[in-house]
Amino acid sequence: MRQAISAKTKLEVTLRYLATGDSFKSLEFLFRVPKNTISKFIPETCEAIYNELAEFIQVPVTSDEWKNIEYGFRTRWNFPRCVGALDGKHVVIRAPPGSGSDYFNYKNSYSIVLMALVDSDYCFLYVDVGAKGRGSDGGIFQNSSLYNALETNSLAIPNNFVILADDTFPLKKYIMKPYSRRNLTPAERIYNYRLSRARRVVENAFGILASKFRLFEKPISLKLETLDKVVLACCAIHNWLKKTNPRYVTGDLIDYEDEDHRVFPGSWRQNNHSGLQNLPATNHRHSNMEAQQIRNKYRDYFNNEGAVPWQNQIIDVSNEL
Repeated sequence: MRQAISAKTKLEVTLRYLATGDSFKSLEFLFRVPKNTISKFIPETCEAIYNELAEFIQVPVTSDEWKNIEYGFRTRWNFPRCVGALDGKHVVIRAPPGSGSDYFNYKNSYSIVLMALVDSDYCFLYVDVGAKGRGSDGGIFQNSSLYNALETNSLAIPNNFVILADDTFPLKKYIMKPYSRRNLTPAERIYNYRLSRARRVVENAFGILASKFRLFEKPISLKLETLDKVVLACCAIHNWLKKTNPRYVTGDLIDYEDEDHRVFPGSWRQNNHSGLQNLPATNHRHSNMEAQQIRNKYRDYFNNEGAVPWQNQIIDVSNEL
């Protein structure tokens, strides 16, 4: 009998695949392992990675844990009572055989959806992966376990704490999103700036993910039952490295602010990330009065006692541009 492939080799091949997106044929030449064998053990290895690193990517279960996350947003990003930034991406894939148009999205490509909630330090608190790219984005969120948990208040999140999102998501008492960009008052522009500044953590988390795992630079050619395991493994490794290795995110990879709080785009924005596509903005017209009142309270707070010294200058500059 031929010698079994060692666990070390399986891990090396899998990490090489996640980091580069190399074809199985290329990996075959590099590691001298048959590509049909690689296709079998990569899903198993990704599942093992995710299970081993599960403690690094867990939704908080106590009120104190949520308060620790809120402290990060309040002190680092000047947005009080915030416990996460929410966003989603279309993960572009090769057309699955016999799937018809189920995975065909608005960008005229095939995809599954990765939805994530991120803390103030670019780590994933919650990930939901596997929804069909054809589905409406509002429907994808409403079918997620996160939406059900938020609606039933089963996450131990303290009262009046919120999540930040963009126009892809609905305005709710627990989800704050920007004001419509038409005919904004100065106070509303200040609010939009403050929300956008804090919400950049989720944009940058996806940017880091795509930069470190070049698998996302092009359509992924894997079986549907394998895709979820691969994406989850990438997210788990990202959190593990972000929390344990200070050198994981260095230089100008992510957006950064100078001493005047002007924003300079991170280098990830210039890279080829065609394999991760934005969810489209949708017009949710049915926000309730309570949600609107909460947003207005944030607007008033950011323009009074919660103002930061540089915000008016930033808004004036962005308005000129």
